[in-house]
Amino acid sequence: MALAAWVALVFLLLPLVVVIGVSFTETAYLAFPPQGFTLDWYGKLLRDASYVDAFALSAELALAATVLAVSLGLPAALVIGRKRFPGRELISALFMSPLILPNIVIGVAILQYASALGWARTFWALLAGHVVMVLPYVLRTTLAALAGVEPSIEEAALDLCASPALTFFSITLPQIKTGVIAGALFAFIMSWINVEVSIFQTKAELMTLPVKLFNYVQFNVDPLLAAVSSVTIFLAVAAVFVLDLVVGIEKTGAT
Repeated sequence: MALAAWVALVFLLLPLVVVIGVSFTETAYLAFPPQGFTLDWYGKLLRDASYVDAFALSAELALAATVLAVSLGLPAALVIGRKRFPGRELISALFMSPLILPNIVIGVAILQYASALGWARTFWALLAGHVVMVLPYVLRTTLAALAGVEPSIEEAALDLCASPALTFFSITLPQIKTGVIAGALFAFIMSWINVEVSIFQTKAELMTLPVKLFNYVQFNVDPLLAAVSSVTIFLAVAAVFVLDLVVGIEKTGAT
């Protein structure tokens, strides 16, 4: 069993090792093992303002989409998970529907809707599409965490004259925070890597990193791609490290 786990781990990490290795090659083409060692591709990345802007836009978009998804998904999960009312299953299915719809369909729908309102290809149209796409991840993980919370504990707090807000922040939220954090992580990741929804709302001065890479790879295949991907990997590792220090990975339920 342990051997199988190690084999699976190596299988998952090997592509990352290849990508990072290729980013240091001195050749003008993708080569692994890298031929020589250079940081020129990282330098080229930093000197290209369009890539820096794309990184900043993707980070801003993913963070905003995550905050909005949590702000909408958490109350929705509380209502769906705790209340019984006509149409509850229909509302739950509506929230979950982006999981079964192809992202390209969501992208086209958002483009048509935003065009009718006159704000197509803007940051707000991008944000709306990403929120619709990632909201189900927050809702699902929060509902799963909420299922493990005994309602009688909340009822006891209310019986002891605690307000609904105090009950939520002191009783419910501490018990479901693992699901909320896990949902937020999934939401951020899915927003960061998305191409299908974003590509319908981007333009020259409003381009996310995945869309820029998608456009770049159609005409160029060089180690700059590996350098951009490596920076993303480094940032992801740093984010996980910080999360482990602040919260503890094992407490988030994300592993």
